[in-house]
Amino acid sequence: MSKLVLIDGHSILNRAFYGVPDLTNSEGIHTNAVYGFLNIMFKILDEEQADHLAVAFDLKAPTFRHKMYQAYKGTRKPMPEELVQQVPLMKEVLEAMNVPILTMEGYEADDILGTVAKRMQGEGIEVSVVSGDRDLLQLSDEKIKIRIPRTSRGTTEVKDYYPEDVKNEYHVTPKEFIDVKALMGDTSDNIPGVPSIGEKTATNLIAEYKSIENAYAHIDEIKPPRAQKALREHYDMAQMSKTLAEIALDCPIDFSYEKAEIGNLYTEKAYDYMKRLEFKSILARFGGDERKLSSVEEYFKNISGKKEAEKAFSKAERAKCTGFQLIFGKALAAAGQGEQLSLFAAENGEISLDEEEKDGDKVVGLALCTGEKDIYCILVSQEISSAWLLEQVNRMVSASGEKQFWTLDLKAQLPVLKLEYKDNVWDAGVAGYVLNPLKDSYKYDDLARDYLNMTVPSEADLLGKVKVGDGLAKGEEKAFICLGFMGYTAWKSAGPLMEKLKETGMDVLFKDIEMPLIYSLFHMEQAGIKVEKDKLREYGDRLKVGIEKLEQEIYKETGETFNINSPKQLGEILFGKMELKGGKKTKTGYSTAADILEKLAPDYPVVQMILDYRQLTKLNSTYAEGLAAYIGEDHRIHGKFNQTITATGRISSTEPNLQNIPVRMELGREIRKVFVPEEGYVFVDADYSQIELRILAHMSGDQRLIEAYQSAQDIHAITASQVFHIPLEEVTPLQRRNAKAVNFGIVYGISAFGLSEDLSISRKEALEYINKYFETYPGVKAFLDKLVEEGKEMGYVSTMFGRRRPIPELKSGNFMQRSFGERVAMNSPIQGTAADIMKIAMIGVDKELRKRGMKSRIVLQVHDELLIEAWKDEVEDVTDILEDKMKHAAFLKVSLEVEAKTGNSWFDAK
Repeated sequence: MSKLVLIDGHSILNRAFYGVPDLTNSEGIHTNAVYGFLNIMFKILDEEQADHLAVAFDLKAPTFRHKMYQAYKGTRKPMPEELVQQVPLMKEVLEAMNVPILTMEGYEADDILGTVAKRMQGEGIEVSVVSGDRDLLQLSDEKIKIRIPRTSRGTTEVKDYYPEDVKNEYHVTPKEFIDVKALMGDTSDNIPGVPSIGEKTATNLIAEYKSIENAYAHIDEIKPPRAQKALREHYDMAQMSKTLAEIALDCPIDFSYEKAEIGNLYTEKAYDYMKRLEFKSILARFGGDERKLSSVEEYFKNISGKKEAEKAFSKAERAKCTGFQLIFGKALAAAGQGEQLSLFAAENGEISLDEEEKDGDKVVGLALCTGEKDIYCILVSQEISSAWLLEQVNRMVSASGEKQFWTLDLKAQLPVLKLEYKDNVWDAGVAGYVLNPLKDSYKYDDLARDYLNMTVPSEADLLGKVKVGDGLAKGEEKAFICLGFMGYTAWKSAGPLMEKLKETGMDVLFKDIEMPLIYSLFHMEQAGIKVEKDKLREYGDRLKVGIEKLEQEIYKETGETFNINSPKQLGEILFGKMELKGGKKTKTGYSTAADILEKLAPDYPVVQMILDYRQLTKLNSTYAEGLAAYIGEDHRIHGKFNQTITATGRISSTEPNLQNIPVRMELGREIRKVFVPEEGYVFVDADYSQIELRILAHMSGDQRLIEAYQSAQDIHAITASQVFHIPLEEVTPLQRRNAKAVNFGIVYGISAFGLSEDLSISRKEALEYINKYFETYPGVKAFLDKLVEEGKEMGYVSTMFGRRRPIPELKSGNFMQRSFGERVAMNSPIQGTAADIMKIAMIGVDKELRKRGMKSRIVLQVHDELLIEAWKDEVEDVTDILEDKMKHAAFLKVSLEVEAKTGNSWFDAK
């Protein structure tokens, strides 16, 4: 039997908007409602196995209901702007999927749905009506099922209603539900209802009297008296509400059942929308085989012979711009497109591999592009050894002059490329990051979409979890497609990327900071940092002793043995059994989040013990045990330093994260003792002093703050003296501490609430501190206010060096998101400028060390700190280089101060 699914467009979009957390794509477009709608639609279609589908929407023009309601009671609350923006987008997506959209002037969506549903039922067709509005329950019939979805935290549940379901839940028939709705009212649906009559009373009245008219005929019998009085006084409103609540079943809508037949929802146009909106989970529905791929693929040439490869490299030598990407893989069996190719095992000596490759992945292929029709996938084969391929690539990229080379991930290829701070080799992924630091990916498909207006399949679309290199080595055809797109996108996006960088004024930032930084980060990763395994093991043993001791003390204090790591059990002990004040009850029990426990710690020793216990267990799992997995055969950790992760421009550290070592506890700081220099070397650690506050003084131009720094005195004591209007020598440690919290808090746009939490004072006191600070430094207040205004106007804020940080949250209709956006607007220019200065300093230090041919090298960068492993005879020179390059990385109205220390461990040098 044929089955038709009808969807109430606005209703489901509205449900999805409030049920799915806010999402925005890289263009800053809000997408959560569209995403939620599609998930609901696909869920329904999967369950129903329907063969026909249509979606009804309200028109903007006022309908009969709107006019009638407005004349009586006014207008309903308008849609949030973030939802308004998604309505036309939703329609575009549905049209791309060839889904009919039903609208009609003068009628609402539920009138259209009611009319079509009843008409199709009359023709013997099963109908499922999907809506978030319960008033559609009146349509429920033998062959009309009403489906009401509810989305919460990304999970959707759907409740189904046939007539018996309506009767069981609401104790009335679907037709009688109209009267229930009329009595109780629904402002979101333009139904005023009767004052003082809620859902329960309305249901009881209609269950007994079957209709509003019959209830009014027995008005003297109605109970409770309040309901009797309300219906007596507002019977006219009740009747009007019934008119409004009743769905029209005779809407003159032109509906073609044949045109509603579900065809191919997964069209190329729909695929483009899914890519643009960045709906990766929905993209999986499209598959790779059914979708027509880009016509550029016909020019992909797979090369396994040396003569053909030489011709490709010859073209690259003549081209002004070349796109390239080396691909690494572990497998040693390869196949070409349509024909098998042999790769001989390296251990048999039949493939020559560079020394740099022997311990890791091997080069298995190269993407090379020099023009629209010159797109090459060169594979390691019988004729083409890895060593030969690398020799050609290195000869190619060594060319100077006006020739440009663009790739997608330069740092990953530097282990086999003989490059040193080359100024004509560019990273397209890093360029994409500079232009939009809010994205989580800068791969070829992202660049193609954002800068070439092309939708191409991603690695995941084509290969799932298989790496491109391994796919190539196994001869998977889709891996060749990936490789071709890599080379083509690197070449094709070069022009648009540079044009956009110049247009935004970030071309100098890209060329002079971000590109050289790639080499500095690579050198640091290659150097690694030595870890003494025995000391790490001893440190872990000490932590375990401390953990066990704290466990016993906690059990003794609470009088019970329990799982301290279980938030539920811990909450029950602290706030249930011990009845500590300040507990917050959630659906799963009492919250034991750190912020709640930290407030209680000063008054309850057991809570401080629990916080210490958590800290020690984290140290043990993350560092004592976690670091051991990253120590290589050379006894060093070669972590990754990422430059395309943070929105502010800061460098981040992963595998492992060495930038997040806890420093509050002495035992936490002591993990640094396991990081040591090689024999014959010492560590030189250089830190910027209060760099963000100095940047604030410079960028705000506040004369008093500038003078405070120029006087070279204690900035926090000076601030306390000026804010509290007391002589400098009379400032107490508490006043200095509070002034320090305000100083640093201001940089991060701290609120009175946040400061009150930090200092354990009232919100009123905190607000007074902040107000006094701004009275003392009026230039700072004006500067921060200006940043927020500029952020709202331009959509972004900038660092001293022109780095932009987009802030879509500033235009949000949600107060919390707007507030977050304002804090970001105040902080990003300062934190981003600090990141830029550190990058300039780091590049300068690394270049100078290498220029002088010194043995010393940078081994770690942590926020405002550089750690150098210095050869014992070079310590003095290294210290001079650090201080010179860091102090002169930027010229501010206040000096940049650097403190350098030496030591035989990171702990000693810090």
